Amino acid sequence: MNEHVVVAGGGIGGLACALALARAGVSVDVLEQSSAFGEVGAGLQLGPNAVRVLHAWGLTDELQACAAFPEVLRVRDAHGGQRLGQLRLGAMALARYAQPYATLHRADLHGLLLRAVQQESVVRLRLNTRLAAYEQTPDAVRVTTENDTVLVGQALIGSDGLWSRVRAQMLGAQPVRASGHLAYRGLVHRDDLPAAQRDNVVTAWLGPRLHVVHYPVRGGKWFNVVAVVHGVLGQGHGGSLGNDPQSWSHEAQAADLKRALGPACAELMAMIDAVKGWKLWALNDRAPMTRPAEHVQGGVALLGDAAHPLRPYLAQGAAMALEDAWTLGRLRAAEPAAPVDWPALLARYAQTRWQRNARVQRRSQRNGTIFHASGLLRWGRNTAMALLGEGLLDIPWLYEGPSDPLSL
Repeated sequence: MNEHVVVAGGGIGGLACALALARAGVSVDVLEQSSAFGEVGAGLQLGPNAVRVLHAWGLTDELQACAAFPEVLRVRDAHGGQRLGQLRLGAMALARYAQPYATLHRADLHGLLLRAVQQESVVRLRLNTRLAAYEQTPDAVRVTTENDTVLVGQALIGSDGLWSRVRAQMLGAQPVRASGHLAYRGLVHRDDLPAAQRDNVVTAWLGPRLHVVHYPVRGGKWFNVVAVVHGVLGQGHGGSLGNDPQSWSHEAQAADLKRALGPACAELMAMIDAVKGWKLWALNDRAPMTRPAEHVQGGVALLGDAAHPLRPYLAQGAAMALEDAWTLGRLRAAEPAAPVDWPALLARYAQTRWQRNARVQRRSQRNGTIFHASGLLRWGRNTAMALLGEGLLDIPWLYEGPSDPLSL
């Protein structure tokens, strides 16, 4: 074992990257700035493309143990309550894509990846360690941490999120882009919901300048609820509790959310009322990728949100990080055991990934406009869903992925 890679960030993307590379025979140092490994946030959705990656890593049983597998996605009007469209999931997703559609708690996905990584003897997990800077040499990358530790690897993978330090050094200081949207998130136990709200389904409520999504997690015992509204932290949302855009931990008031939702239908309000506590965070992103150099430069690569942060309107943030990691592992596993040209391998990774990631970024942004539409656009959206049915909600080009880099 003479190949070594440093991974900055111990979230979902960083652990997935470490697992993929370790399985391909590479030793890895994972740098995590926190004092313990964990994941903030609440639920997430994994389309068949993401589940396919976990299956390839032999994690199907672990996913089955903690996820829910909804039968259908229902789209409804937030104000009137009427059904606008639906997409069959469950057995239909399995038949179409050979993998199911899953919903789970972020911490559960992070936990199953962490347990898998801990079984790999070639991975070293370093807590309380944050990258300060890096320096590229002709055949290595030298990484310095905030506690003055120096690590040398053949490559550095920046999986350190939206506010990535690796990205800042690689591409220069680039402020994130504020979406003008805020997300309220909460969890509610299934037994605390009205009977009509306990179905094993994903429900998306669309309204002018807002939408709400809820779905089962933790094997269906809990439901994740996310309400996205237009607004700014500290201006009617969050009050004096702080406006740090990097925080996922703002306490939120149900009254603020209800005011933003306006005249929502009774069934939606019953779901909102069942949530006992809310957290609030501002949604930020970056413009879609435009070239492979935004993914990789030399022996340094970006993965997940560090490269292509997504708005949550396509439910693909975690999935794209998993796909990135799988692609890296697949490329390395295909190389001979002899010393690898890491800049060349990473360049191939960038060529494989950047266009798909950019497409998902654009589609996510467009979905936000469609979800929150009013006037003629809202009428056109509702009419299209009624006429086109599942064909409008299904996304074969996305769910059939990821593309095998060895066949491109």
